[in-house]
Amino acid sequence: MDIASSEGLEALSVRRLAAELDVSKSGVFAQFGSKEELQLATVRAAVDVFVVEVVRPAMRTPGGLRRVWALYESWERYARRPVFTGGCFFIAAAAEFDARPGRVRDAVAGAQRDWQRLFARCLREAAELGDVARDADVDQVAFELYALARAGAQDALLHDEPAAYDHARAAVLARLRAVALVPVELPDTPVTRVR
Repeated sequence: MDIASSEGLEALSVRRLAAELDVSKSGVFAQFGSKEELQLATVRAAVDVFVVEVVRPAMRTPGGLRRVWALYESWERYARRPVFTGGCFFIAAAAEFDARPGRVRDAVAGAQRDWQRLFARCLREAAELGDVARDADVDQVAFELYALARAGAQDALLHDEPAAYDHARAAVLARLRAVALVPVELPDTPVTRVR
């Protein structure tokens, strides 16, 4: 996952993995069988890490607007740290595979779609709880939150500019405040550096 985040999924190979792990090539091949299977296993492993690092901590927050904000904050911590050398695994993989049809692209797209749907589901719950306007287009808001978070992380990494996270954070807060019926559930200040 670390290699793929910084060098790309195409940099993965049975030979490379065997060398990195100091095991036989045949042992690695027996586990995966092909480069594509190795790439797919890497995507699945990255999903598992994402769930542990981002989703589970946020889902412990009570439902409503607080949970939506917790999802964003949890993701921001994951990206800022970063968990992988090359930053967010899925941003890197999407850039590499977005125009390349196949099973690996489908796996990366599915993971990103699931993340965006989780935002939408939590926004729907927030609307049901009275934290968010019922007429809010939660799919659109989820798309915007996802896009803002992704842009902040990409700019922070590309320009070596951590302030991009702060800009994304302020934009996410502004978007949530626009649909919030209970703004007290959101932080008072838009820029709070998460370390």
